[in-house]
Amino acid sequence: MTRKILVTSALPYANGSIHLGHLVEYIQTDIWVRFQKMQGHTVHYVCADDTHGTPIMLRAEKEGITPEALIEKVHAEHSQDFADFLVQFDNYYSTNSEENRALASGIYKALKANGKIATKTIEQYFDPVKTMFLPDRFIKGECPKCHAKDQYGDNCEVCGATYSPTDLINPFSAVSGATPVRKETEHYFFKLSECADFLRDWTRSGTLQAEAANKMSEWVGEAGENKLSDWDISRDAPYFGFEIPDAPGKYFYVWLDAPIGYMASFKNLCSKAGIDFDEYWKKDSSTELYHFIGKDILYFHALFWPATLEYSGHRTPTQVFAHGFLTVNGEKMSKSRGTFITARSYLDHVQNPEYLRYYYAAKLNGSMEDIDLNLEDFVARVNSDLVGKYINIASRTAGFVAKKFDNRLTLPSHSVIDDMRAAAPAIAEAYAARDFARALREIMKLTDAANAYVADTAPWVLAKDDSKTAELHAICSNALEMFRLLTIFLKPVLPNIAQAVETFLNVSPLQWADVATGLGAQQIQAYNHMITRIEGKHIEAMVEANKESLQPEAKPAATETKPLSSADEIAHDQAEYISIDDFTKIDLRIANIVSAEHVEGAEKLLKLMLDIGEEKPRQVFAGIKSAYDPATLVGRLTVMVANLAPRKMKFGMSEGMVLAASDERGGPYILAPDSGAQAGMRVK
Repeated sequence: MTRKILVTSALPYANGSIHLGHLVEYIQTDIWVRFQKMQGHTVHYVCADDTHGTPIMLRAEKEGITPEALIEKVHAEHSQDFADFLVQFDNYYSTNSEENRALASGIYKALKANGKIATKTIEQYFDPVKTMFLPDRFIKGECPKCHAKDQYGDNCEVCGATYSPTDLINPFSAVSGATPVRKETEHYFFKLSECADFLRDWTRSGTLQAEAANKMSEWVGEAGENKLSDWDISRDAPYFGFEIPDAPGKYFYVWLDAPIGYMASFKNLCSKAGIDFDEYWKKDSSTELYHFIGKDILYFHALFWPATLEYSGHRTPTQVFAHGFLTVNGEKMSKSRGTFITARSYLDHVQNPEYLRYYYAAKLNGSMEDIDLNLEDFVARVNSDLVGKYINIASRTAGFVAKKFDNRLTLPSHSVIDDMRAAAPAIAEAYAARDFARALREIMKLTDAANAYVADTAPWVLAKDDSKTAELHAICSNALEMFRLLTIFLKPVLPNIAQAVETFLNVSPLQWADVATGLGAQQIQAYNHMITRIEGKHIEAMVEANKESLQPEAKPAATETKPLSSADEIAHDQAEYISIDDFTKIDLRIANIVSAEHVEGAEKLLKLMLDIGEEKPRQVFAGIKSAYDPATLVGRLTVMVANLAPRKMKFGMSEGMVLAASDERGGPYILAPDSGAQAGMRVK
């Protein structure tokens, strides 16, 4: 049965370049969409730049251009990067569109008519220099709990404490450096707290992966309890975005209109392609809607977004697919190590986007696990699988067809071909489940079988014996039919190579149903080599080109401007140097996580019991709840500060601190020692 499917990827923020971490999502989505289209389904894949918010406004101001000019420039850059990585959107649009303005206003009015909008007077920090209210992430200061310096206005990245911006000690504006003042303002709220019953059912209905549903239940609460707070959906002028209807000087918070941008991009496509918009978004729609997102924005897509749709009279997503983050060489992407790599830099140095598409696919399994781009393994796997195995089948046999048989095949038939056809349903099921790693493992097993067939039959030997001409013809024709079937299986991942194979074999664009057919006694084209090996020097050059100097910069005085450094991140000041004597004061120990559990009433904390070789384990509260399922931590080794003064928290005594890495790109990620480390060992 032909299905009607609408697919989206998360909207990249229009304030920075696309990097390899972003591409995990877009490549994953594109592979899934291409597979569904090969099945013969009607699929529309839309996306857009997320263009509103304070960071856009401030960066445009810094560059001396209008926000509109900035987002237009970034849109062109993003569009080209996606196209060059073969991410084939049916429409790539912008949230700063008239379609989005109309839809956001309409949804807001529907929510208001449904009794889901309230106004409240709140107190916020106000920057007297920039004359603007400051979002939490634009206020920094000293943590009121552990007194770490330069912490954000909503939580401490050192001790994991959460607090209000007004709790910060010596706060300053991350925009101007000025000391902010408290000021009252009226804000508009979506009554999310009234949606708990709906969201509890929706998140447990199969729309989310099990691990995502478990995470959302922590936020919503079990039956009979409600942990949800109302959602502030307004911002005060000056702000780059859409003004709220009948509320002069108030603007929709970017997270209100950003997901509506999915609808707006699709509406724009509908107007160009004659598609019925309402068929896909009406309450009782029989079409399918899928969102691919990173796990860091699951909260917005699994709570705010479905509630917004439900109570404004629209359908909710069929499923939301969340994925993990990208590490490079086992570590978080790093500018200093040259592993924070932009899409354009990869293309400049490695060039072929299908190498990365293949490698990512080989790592993706449909879960929320992080994946690692090991650059050495990347080179080895691409050269082995694609060059040494897959392309090798054609390169070892096509020449004989040209030289001996005038590029004409004979009818193929062999048990390996039968095995390939028999494997098609299992490969299709893996693609459909987004378990691309399993699909590629099965495909590579078949590729090995095809290569074994070629090696066993040795066409290069038969070519020397004129009496073996018919046998040679059959072997080469069989090998190229195997090559065709493998190409069908790999086409969602390698669309450019598949197109070259279609030209070479003189066949129409391959669809999944073509597995059941075969090459006939037909004319093919002359074979041209389709892929080359990756050279290690290209990877080295790419890494070197992406390295940034670690020279510390002078820290600005409190009255100086502290501008945004990029898209949606605030620059962290370089840490001041310490002496070796300062470092040796810190007692870092290898810790075995004996147990881990949720802390009732704590939004970000897990309670850990840590064995560091003492008589009994220590209790530590760590702000890592957003990143880890407690069950996955038990038995792992990590690193803790053992001589930190115990701190009384409302949940109990915390007797140390777990070390974890995080910044605006993601986290927290707990540190893990190399193999051989034992609980209680000192880190020095």
